[in-house]
Amino acid sequence: MTTDFQPVSGFVLPRFAGIPTFMRLPYVPLEDPRLSQVQVGLIGAPWDGGTTNRPGPRHGPRQLRDASTMIRAQHGITGIRPFEVLNCADLGDVAPNPADVQDSLRRMTGFYAQVRAAGIIPLTAGGDHLCTLPILRALAHDRPLGMIHFDSHTDLFHSYFNGQMYTHGTPFRRAVEEGLLDPHRVCQIGIRGTAYDSEDRDFARAVGIRVIPIEEFHRRGVEDVMAEARAIAGAGETYVSYDIDFVDPAYAPGTGTPEVGGPTSWQALECARLLTGVNIVGADLVEVSPPFDPSGGTAFLGVSLMFEMLCAIVAAQT
Repeated sequence: MTTDFQPVSGFVLPRFAGIPTFMRLPYVPLEDPRLSQVQVGLIGAPWDGGTTNRPGPRHGPRQLRDASTMIRAQHGITGIRPFEVLNCADLGDVAPNPADVQDSLRRMTGFYAQVRAAGIIPLTAGGDHLCTLPILRALAHDRPLGMIHFDSHTDLFHSYFNGQMYTHGTPFRRAVEEGLLDPHRVCQIGIRGTAYDSEDRDFARAVGIRVIPIEEFHRRGVEDVMAEARAIAGAGETYVSYDIDFVDPAYAPGTGTPEVGGPTSWQALECARLLTGVNIVGADLVEVSPPFDPSGGTAFLGVSLMFEMLCAIVAAQT
């Protein structure tokens, strides 16, 4: 571990001062020579071109960075000090094209292909959930991955609005069709809310995706559900995708498609903490929409979940 990659301590520079980076880590753009030393890269994906209703997640990474200055160096429960185990850095933002969905998808895939080629595990702050598709294209270009997915929606629909195939409601349908995900190693947790129809759940059953609806989640409890999720992922390479609308909007109102009846912020953190042991090759936290929570509480929960996922990544590497 290189000391150059330590976050700035709040005892050295107050958290409200300085230029914000994710968790106060050094900024290492892709062209920086230090990139070869980075093991985990925190990345912003400021794009919401797949949003179908309330926009705003394009502003998520900026608010999440600012909120992340409150993250300290040590996990309060486990004692893990992730920045002393792996070299972590803020790799900046992938630059989307807000006027062109397909160009944005290509740009994002190209960015993450460079990250993968450098041997870096990406931890991304979105953006809407369509952002996950180009990340998977870069990480799974030569073999399908497993996935543990926290959300109130399956994002498995075929299309929206007379054949539009690329929205935040379709990324995992495309990922299965493109061979990026092994559906038998995919577990979706927390699904709920009213529905257009059952097309998404029918597709999940047909290909072997395990959907754990919120009623089952609450009945069984976090530990039991997460034990099953880890078993489904197995020892193989796994991606973790965490939509903030998994959490009940009483705790995370800053999102575009909220659904009532979800877990508390404590349960949300516990889910991420129980990812320990999963072979995580990448993860994201998406759909934080600052216009719907200017106070920043949703964003702070979001970066707290990112820290939990970072600690799970570190635990799997040691």
